[in-house]
Amino acid sequence: MISGSESECASWRPRSSGVIYGAWAAAGRSALTSRPATPRRLARALGGQLPARGQRIGLLGGSFNPAHGGHLTISEAALKRLRLDAVWWLVTPQNPLKPKTGMAPLADRLAGARAVIQGRPRVRATAIEADLGTLYTLDTLRALTRRFPGVRFVWLMGADNLVQIDRWAGWPQIFHSVPVAVFDRPNYSLRASAAKAAQRFRRARVRECNSGQLADQEPPAWVFLHATRDPRSATEIRAQRR
Repeated sequence: MISGSESECASWRPRSSGVIYGAWAAAGRSALTSRPATPRRLARALGGQLPARGQRIGLLGGSFNPAHGGHLTISEAALKRLRLDAVWWLVTPQNPLKPKTGMAPLADRLAGARAVIQGRPRVRATAIEADLGTLYTLDTLRALTRRFPGVRFVWLMGADNLVQIDRWAGWPQIFHSVPVAVFDRPNYSLRASAAKAAQRFRRARVRECNSGQLADQEPPAWVFLHATRDPRSATEIRAQRR
């Protein structure tokens, strides 16, 4: 665990502003669809509004099969501790590491996610990956940062995902694309610290007391956040329903 007062925290590196906001021409067509991901289509996927330049947005990806309060716990902690303007739940059309058997239709999972976050305008559920035509997290991050270069994105995930992220396509480039925030999960603290990704990027780890500045840092930069451990999981919920 890395801790300490604000005065003891290491210095941080602000991210450059990047290219001009709204560079849609460079985006081109989506990888998995012949239809271009136009601003109108993306705005519709995001509830009718595109993010403003300078916003700090957390990205929580997953199957959300189904969405539950544990996702909400992480999102609310991210808003507060990372000083984010919003959190987007990226409801994936199909996680390449999970079987299609038992996976509810995308429309049902998206509707369930929106029901969980009802009344919380700073948390938004979207199936924008279907419009971007991306399958892998790295491709999604590249597409979003290319289309919204003025937005400061942070990838959010639980400690369980840090343990197995080395199975993800192009996983080192994920850490080089955007800052990453890892949230503690029951029974994963020690395993997460020893994970391949944690060891590879140990020099890029940000002190927990500097988590509010993570969105402004130049990647690779990541933080491990000790917060309320929520034991709920989609796997257990599905088992209970069966």
